Amino acid sequence: MRKTKIVCTIGPSSESLENTKKLIMAGMNVARLNFSHGDFEEHGRRINNIREACRELNKTVAILLDTKGPEIRTGKLAVEPIELVQDEYITLTTEEILGDKDRISITYKDLPSDVQPGSTILIDDGLIGLTVVEVEGTEIKCRIVNGGTIKSKKGVNVPGVAISLPGITEKDANDIVFGIEQGIDFIAASFVRKASDVQEIRELLAKHNAEHIQIISKIENQQGVDNLDEILEASDGLMVARGDLGVEIPAEEVPLVQKRMIEKCNVAGKPVITATQMLDSMQRNPRPTRAEASDVANAIFDGTDAIMLSGETAAGKYPVESVLTMSRIAEKAESALNYREIFLKQRIAQETTITEAISQSVAISALDLNAKAIISSTESGHTARMVSKYRPEAPIIAVTTQERTLRRLALTWGVTPVPGKTATSTDEMFENSLKGGLESGLVKPGDLVVITAGVPLGQSGSTNLVKVSQIPNE
Repeated sequence: MRKTKIVCTIGPSSESLENTKKLIMAGMNVARLNFSHGDFEEHGRRINNIREACRELNKTVAILLDTKGPEIRTGKLAVEPIELVQDEYITLTTEEILGDKDRISITYKDLPSDVQPGSTILIDDGLIGLTVVEVEGTEIKCRIVNGGTIKSKKGVNVPGVAISLPGITEKDANDIVFGIEQGIDFIAASFVRKASDVQEIRELLAKHNAEHIQIISKIENQQGVDNLDEILEASDGLMVARGDLGVEIPAEEVPLVQKRMIEKCNVAGKPVITATQMLDSMQRNPRPTRAEASDVANAIFDGTDAIMLSGETAAGKYPVESVLTMSRIAEKAESALNYREIFLKQRIAQETTITEAISQSVAISALDLNAKAIISSTESGHTARMVSKYRPEAPIIAVTTQERTLRRLALTWGVTPVPGKTATSTDEMFENSLKGGLESGLVKPGDLVVITAGVPLGQSGSTNLVKVSQIPNE
């Protein structure tokens, strides 16, 4: 059984009910909706198809809303494309104009205040490189360091400069409210720079009684990297968004930042998604490059909870094949993990609390006894997540009465969520857990399992009980 979760972006190549079902059968655990593109009608249709596919297949898939985020773009051009020639000069202005080869407008009004002579400005994913020569009023005169052709509304990055954009834009707020109405499970917050950006989203969720929706902060710039600890503490998880991050910081630093982010999330017991260009060539080809296969495997060796497909499933020619390929690579990589070594490393990194002590006991007991599975009876998913952080070799079967918890655990490493019945006593809870284990198909009568839960029953976050048991014969 694959333990690493797969996030798939839904787009034109995968949005139909039939194709959504194929992605789920191929191994999709979380469906990502990219709100940088499309409208509410389009995304609503995709959400309906995801829900219908889950009903027909009796599967659990979480829905993640990825915000557009606060970003800087160039304005419209009078004629496009235009050619920017190396060592010539161009002026960026905050005035709304139709741009030409001499002047281009930008959407961020405070950029002249944020940059200074010597600052670097990158356009179109870093393909165009400019150096600021002079700032006067609303205009920034730049020398073209790396030339090329440019079209309207291209992304602008300003590496190493503290940008004072808002945490969420008006569009983001409207999109999030739509997501709340649609019952989404996660928000991937784009361009998070500090903890207060996350808090802005929390306040919006609270205003709409949607505190249950979890926030995955996307680290995409140097500010986010610098404030990683405070952002992680404020968030429910992180995404290593290597696309914009690789423009904002030197490419050679991205693998190191990826490892650091994954390690911090592992210690905190919060999910981390590794994203961007994982199987990029499969947008066009039915097989990945060797480097892409290694990239997916190395993210798993680093300890990522989830791996993400973007254009591969949204707009590529081989969406289903991409998921199947990613799943095979993940399973092969997981078979090479040293689970005892990972457990010992995680145990050293943790503070000793009752929950941590029980979670450690569950993980090491399952390892020492060669248990077929760990069964967690959980209301909020907290118990299953705490056990997952120790990366046990045995699958974790999370039995819960809460539909939200079923979907939320779709992002947690090694966890198979299973619906269960409400228990009124500890004995009934154990019985329901064993039944849930059987229903998952991961264990059979006679198998040894480790059960963990919390008492009193129904109290979230009270992991304090462990029991070793055999699945009874029918």
